[in-house]
Amino acid sequence: MIWKEEDNCLSAKCTFVDFITAFAFMTEVAIHAEKQNHHPNWSNVWNTVDIRLTTHDAGNKVTDKDRRLAETISTIYTKYT
Repeated sequence: MIWKEEDNCLSAKCTFVDFITAFAFMTEVAIHAEKQNHHPNWSNVWNTVDIRLTTHDAGNKVTDKDRRLAETISTIYTKYT
């Protein structure tokens, strides 16, 4: 999984074998995001999940909260690919 940092956000595109796998990934990420109290901006179309991370409380800039969640998401992603 490759994260890009540009325009004050971290972004990544995740591709899976099918919709069910993409949705399972999103479900697991949602649980961890809630535990970290930091939630992604994301969208899902069939087997692709686009993710954008930024910290609203910091003026929509990338912070350590975003980097921690990105690491968590990357770890989860390896389970589904």
